[in-house]
Amino acid sequence: MTPRSTEKLHMIETTRRALLGGMAALPFLPGVALGETVGGITRLDPALDALIDAKSPIEVIARGFKWAEGPAWAKKGGYLLFSDVPENIAYRWKAGEGAKPFLVPSGLAGPIPAGVREAGSNGMLVDAKGDLLMADSGTRAIARVNLATKKKTIVVGEYEGKKFSSCNDLVVGRGGIIYFTDPPYGLSEGDESPLKQLPFNGVYRVNADGSDVSLIDKSLKRPNGIGISPGFDRLYVSQSDPDNAKIFICELAADGSASSELVPFVDFSAEVAQKLPGLPDGMKVAKSGHLFASGPGGIWVISPAGKKLGVIGTGKAAANCCFGEDGKTLFVTSSDMVVKLRLKVSGW
Repeated sequence: MTPRSTEKLHMIETTRRALLGGMAALPFLPGVALGETVGGITRLDPALDALIDAKSPIEVIARGFKWAEGPAWAKKGGYLLFSDVPENIAYRWKAGEGAKPFLVPSGLAGPIPAGVREAGSNGMLVDAKGDLLMADSGTRAIARVNLATKKKTIVVGEYEGKKFSSCNDLVVGRGGIIYFTDPPYGLSEGDESPLKQLPFNGVYRVNADGSDVSLIDKSLKRPNGIGISPGFDRLYVSQSDPDNAKIFICELAADGSASSELVPFVDFSAEVAQKLPGLPDGMKVAKSGHLFASGPGGIWVISPAGKKLGVIGTGKAAANCCFGEDGKTLFVTSSDMVVKLRLKVSGW
């Protein structure tokens, strides 16, 4: 790698961190304490009123992380799990108890080799069996964790004999099929890392038992968050590329395979130009079909037709979100903190 290419890569990653992380390097934000409220909700369309009260407070429930990600609600036990990806720790939060380390390490175990920038777990979800599924950035795999024993098993770690780069986010579809993204953010040198084995950044699907892994898309420069429609017939993929900041969509066949190519669904180029904090990242799709998707400015509420209805802003970049408690609470990982707010409808 030439000095010029190294300099270019450093500039790209620095820009990405500035856009995504905002103040993530600061462990604490002066003046913001647990239980306090931050930010606000911007109403762009009257249709938002059926989903959220624009005056709903956004409450800080945990803070002091390098980069909070991957929130997942465990219905059995009634608690939230989320990751601090750079610190390689997954936390457990429960009302009245606060946030405590749950998995240490959350991702790659043992000495962290040179070239691995983010060793922890990233996107997570609790599946229908009650297991934790995670995009394990450091291990470069999709993993399953038994929440009772904390035993981790690898679902899939390679495609056509080559290791993934740094699995980022995942969602489960019909029959337990796992869809996931694999950008190079977990590698210090990104696309030019000597550890990178695949020549593209892919979107994949794999059966719940790890069999039949297949490539859905390799055209996106920075695939990141991923979601699926309630009917399992649409797959959404966000791209955290500031030059092409969009959410893409493809149709899914009855067998869970992609029946069309990824095409643009929501464009955030105007918001990127406004230098709002964040980029398209994690998302969740409510049972109504509405997307709650991170983008410049916060978590965007988007209709099934792709219309922007409003944005939930914390003043910092939003990484991901999930529904929890009775389904009417939205939890958001935002830079160095985790917040929650109430919805009018259940996301489940």
